[in-house]
Amino acid sequence: MYRFDNSNSRFWRNLLSRMALIIVTVTVIVWSLPRNESQRFKYDIGKPWMYGSFIAKFDFPIYKTDETIKEQEDSLLETYQPYYNYDKTVETKQIEKFTSDFHNGIPGLPHDYVSIIAQRLHLLYQAGIMDTPEYNEIYRDSSTQVRIVIGNNAQSLPLGDFYSTLSAYEQLFQDGRIAEQRPILQRCNLNNYIEPNLIYDKERSETEKNDLLSSIPPASGMVMSGQKVIDRGDIVDEYTYRVLNSFEREIKRRSATQNEITSTLIGQIIFVTLMVALFTMYLALFRRDYFNKPRSIAMLYSLITLFPVIVSMMVRHNFLSVYILPFAMAPIFVRVFMDSRTAFVSHVTMILICTTAVRYQYEFIIIQIVAGLIAIYSLRELTRRAQVFKTGILVGLGSTLVYFALQMIQDNDFTLMDHDMYYHFAVNGVLLLLSYPLMYIIEKMFGFVSSVTLFELSNTNRGVLRNLSEVAPGTFQHSITVGNLAAEIANKIGANALLVRTGALYHDIGKMTDPVFFTENQAGVNPHDNMPYKESARIIISHVTEGVKIAERENLPTIIRDFIVTHHGTGLTKYFYIKYKNEHPGEEVDADSFRYPGPNPFTREQAILMIADGVEAASRSLSEYTEESISNLVNKIIDGDVADGFFKECPITFRDIALAKLVLIERLKAIYHTRISYPEAKK
Repeated sequence: MYRFDNSNSRFWRNLLSRMALIIVTVTVIVWSLPRNESQRFKYDIGKPWMYGSFIAKFDFPIYKTDETIKEQEDSLLETYQPYYNYDKTVETKQIEKFTSDFHNGIPGLPHDYVSIIAQRLHLLYQAGIMDTPEYNEIYRDSSTQVRIVIGNNAQSLPLGDFYSTLSAYEQLFQDGRIAEQRPILQRCNLNNYIEPNLIYDKERSETEKNDLLSSIPPASGMVMSGQKVIDRGDIVDEYTYRVLNSFEREIKRRSATQNEITSTLIGQIIFVTLMVALFTMYLALFRRDYFNKPRSIAMLYSLITLFPVIVSMMVRHNFLSVYILPFAMAPIFVRVFMDSRTAFVSHVTMILICTTAVRYQYEFIIIQIVAGLIAIYSLRELTRRAQVFKTGILVGLGSTLVYFALQMIQDNDFTLMDHDMYYHFAVNGVLLLLSYPLMYIIEKMFGFVSSVTLFELSNTNRGVLRNLSEVAPGTFQHSITVGNLAAEIANKIGANALLVRTGALYHDIGKMTDPVFFTENQAGVNPHDNMPYKESARIIISHVTEGVKIAERENLPTIIRDFIVTHHGTGLTKYFYIKYKNEHPGEEVDADSFRYPGPNPFTREQAILMIADGVEAASRSLSEYTEESISNLVNKIIDGDVADGFFKECPITFRDIALAKLVLIERLKAIYHTRISYPEAKK
């Protein structure tokens, strides 16, 4: 009953956690998606109509394009005349101010210069003076006339009849008598007495401009109810584009905008939820083990969320083309760190979700699925940087060929095809090269280890492995032999050969602390001969804990540390345990004093390492190397591991174990084959 309740609670806990994962993913994606309520169809000039026959269901006007309306507005504005009010008080005020300031005359000039300048100021004000920035703006707008309002009368006059404050000052010195005294008069700051007396009438001018612009009709024709606009497969020309766009505008005008947004939102929620739920169902049915790896789940759902969000932002802000985005980067990461099938399913899910934001779904789906397949096929195993470069080229070429084929299907006129897309595919291929440096970030963020990292770790000429070869050469050679044996077994049963070989190179690094206590590093003297058995067992067992300390200090990945702690599992140091037990027959021996801390292997690769390590170490003790002795040894060691229950927690099968035995027997026979003795020459 307890087991049933526990299983039932675990089922509901898993169900709730997966539902929460779906809800969070859908919420983020739908929140970012664009909701253009007026855009019911996706179409563009020069592209075929992808829907059925379009027949008008009601009368609607054919609206002019924004460019056409702008041209007509610019044409009308050439006749527009702004209004200016003539202010007589400005002249009176400024001339009185001038005569008051110089009532004693201008220093250095005859007294009559005051009246001469006052007369010239009068003539300037009579002609009309505008503020210089306003005058320049009118001149820049190509207005040739303005309306001057004096009292209740408005009169159109040429702009050239008036002065700006700057040109009025210059005109003042055009008088001969004033010009000859310019150096003296400039010290008088005559520009202080030149103020605009033509004041812009904003209200009347804006009203006049609006009335003028409102006379432009927004439409140029009508579409009658029942009229056929376009049929499936027809190319959208400029006129048809205007008609379709006018229909969208009319629908928007007639409909309640909030209702349309709600309808679009509900549709997006249903679609995205379905896609994410199907992806989650795939994982639950075929890759259930990923749910036990939170970082794997985090990476998968982050990728299928990130790209739709980026696409939505680009579409919302009309920022470049979505085809420059390296969508194939997502299946590359999933393929390298997980498996091919999950890479394909996650890529298809991500692309289908992105279609809710892009315009041409059919074209987008075909191109991106082909790009994803090429990326997955070309990166079966990432071991060199050149592979990413090759993948970028292949993805760019594949996308280009697919797009060219689609265009040929739709329109066989090469001159009418859109050639700009090929530049986008080229940029896409270049950006795909960022997969290599980003892979390092993904590794650190989600705790994965790529094939490239494993290759770097297996370099025996650097780091810990170099130290191992110098400090404990026997252990180093043992590790290399075990790695080769384990890799061959992994290849035979379909496990990760590179991973198990790398793990084998590091599994005994703890022996560097006390290398002379291990047989493979001894040269005739065995320090265990004069030590208690329990102390010897403690030192032998400590190579596991010391190895973990070294691995942590060198920042080795967790997956490599797991090989160190599991390669002996919870087994006994049998040599010292049996020796102690034989010498203390009446004592109840505490086996834990002779037991490795474990845990037992929990992956196939760890089980393979335990098998290869035990067999290789034991093979050194054989007195003779025959096929029978090697076979008996291999079967004895592996069957003993199975009997001790070391493989109960890992997914290795009896078939895998049988194949491992065959590989080890053949390899050990090759390693310890009997050499023929060469005859000596007779004297």
